[in-house]
Amino acid sequence: MTAIDDLLQRHADGPDLGAPELPTPVPSLHVAVVTCMDARIKVFDVFGLTHGESHIMRNAGGIVTDDVIRSISISQRKLQTREVIVMQHTRCGLATFTDDEFRAEVAAETGLRPPWAVEAFTDVEQSVRESVERVRRSPFIPHTDKVRGFVYDVQTAKITEVE
Repeated sequence: MTAIDDLLQRHADGPDLGAPELPTPVPSLHVAVVTCMDARIKVFDVFGLTHGESHIMRNAGGIVTDDVIRSISISQRKLQTREVIVMQHTRCGLATFTDDEFRAEVAAETGLRPPWAVEAFTDVEQSVRESVERVRRSPFIPHTDKVRGFVYDVQTAKITEVE
């Protein structure tokens, strides 16, 4: 059995009955969360979220990329969010290599360099600041006055705001 087969079986055996009690895709807290895809981060637990309260966008590093800008823009313009949390974390995989190393590895294997930015980093706080600024400066995001950045410590579960 593959991992996907296992997950499908878990779904079939599990308690997920959809969300018939939520009549709208508008999150009740009107907040969007951008964070890393790291499996150690349980976003709902980190913030005490319940179903239907927030939009959650995840990618490698929790970096605000063009696609995240697209998602936040839709989230705000069509689905009424007004606040944005950018949360990256300690011991992130993106801090274990450089953009050049990754691009060279992919190019050696495929013959093509990725056309997208890897955005590896060594300073997680600086990376959070840059992502927060991308949200604040985006002409596509109308509500940029309540954008805040945080670092989550994967060992202690402590959240530290980045100024």
